[in-house]
Amino acid sequence: MRQDSTAEYRFLPQFRLRTHAEFQRVYHRRCSIADKRIIVYGCVNELGHPRLGLSVSRKVGNAVLRNRWKRLLREAFRLRVRNLSAGIDLVVIPRRDVTPTFAGLLDSLPALAQRLVRKIEESGE
Repeated sequence: MRQDSTAEYRFLPQFRLRTHAEFQRVYHRRCSIADKRIIVYGCVNELGHPRLGLSVSRKVGNAVLRNRWKRLLREAFRLRVRNLSAGIDLVVIPRRDVTPTFAGLLDSLPALAQRLVRKIEESGE
């Protein structure tokens, strides 16, 4: 196995929300924050690392556009995972009628995640 700096940036399965129950746990906390590009729901997990879930509905656009959103969001998360708080689950929903840009998502995702963590801490979860 190759040991280099790129191995640290892989998007491993442990960084993903997978089951319906995991998504529902995040949604039921009702803690969200948004900007003009994305809406981010979040809650605390006990794992010691952040996890990402994506919810990209058909309202966003056709399959090509939905898959583009998912690729860009995963890549933004992968590159910014070190800047995110440990122990938080995030569900990201793109806004309708917004064209995804990688640079915009690289800025939005960590900024919204940081604001969400502050909101969760203020609410006392």
